[in-house]
Amino acid sequence: MTDAEMCFLAATRPLGIILFARNCETHDQIRRLVANALEAIGTDETLVLIDQEGGRVQRLRPPLGRDLPPAAAYAARYEAGDCDGACAAVEAASRLVARDLRDLGINTNCTPVLDLPVQGAHAIIGDRAFGTTVEQVVRLGRAVATGFMSGGVLPVIKHIPGHGRATKDSHLDLPVVDTPRAELSRTDFAPFKALADIPAAMSAHVVFTAVDPDAPASTSAKVTADVIRGEIGYDGLLMSDDLGMHALKGTMRKRAEAVIQAGSDVALHCSGNLAEMEEASAGVPDLAGNALRRAQSALAVLKNQEEFDIAAAEYQLAEVLTGHTRRSESV
Repeated sequence: MTDAEMCFLAATRPLGIILFARNCETHDQIRRLVANALEAIGTDETLVLIDQEGGRVQRLRPPLGRDLPPAAAYAARYEAGDCDGACAAVEAASRLVARDLRDLGINTNCTPVLDLPVQGAHAIIGDRAFGTTVEQVVRLGRAVATGFMSGGVLPVIKHIPGHGRATKDSHLDLPVVDTPRAELSRTDFAPFKALADIPAAMSAHVVFTAVDPDAPASTSAKVTADVIRGEIGYDGLLMSDDLGMHALKGTMRKRAEAVIQAGSDVALHCSGNLAEMEEASAGVPDLAGNALRRAQSALAVLKNQEEFDIAAAEYQLAEVLTGHTRRSESV
């Protein structure tokens, strides 16, 4: 990191940092980068995030990280009738990845995806989803979260309250979903309600016209209060999706202010652009009250380090990889 970046971290003391492929060159370099960031922030009680879902979304690819199939590979096994085997395999893989991440100083993984894709939706979710039924997504998503938490890595369920129906990629544009509220409750919202005990979640930059036609979920106080905190009953640490995505408008400060005012605990900014980081940080308050309580509950997960059978887990992951057809593009 530059001296300016170190000074920024020391001055703002963010709850966390997030790594992308651009930040990762070698294992030792990643460890140094994380250590330097924690030194600047001044505490080990810091979330070090990454997106290591598998498939198209993995920032650590071989040789930096192990080869990982997408969620759809486990979904296929589940749908073929081996429900318990699919859940056991994805939990084992998550436990292996947790071990890999902790070895690098990374303690938070932005997964599992609990979105339910529907026919005609944009492919941005696609094979990142664990299925198209609530029960299947809940069972496989629970297994992922269990695997990571048992390895001392905080999972982040996403994209609450649902991105599966979006017909646009929120990285590039603002998706608008016109589905009636009752249908959303029965489908899109249901996996998040079933996993509302997971300590961290990431919101969706998606407009749900049945709840709030004027703002995406991430910047909507009504969606946060009525759906996320209300119907879903989510009382964990709520972070926005990346402030830099084109679904949002306005300056970085205005975007950061909007997600906090809507009820998020944390504003997530991902570009690494220092000027943008300074602007975003100016729009958020210090953690306090319920936001601080939720952050402390999330940080408590990092103290877990349960033993597991590494060889057996490696075998289960290899079995899934053997039967999977790959796609290479990254999200």
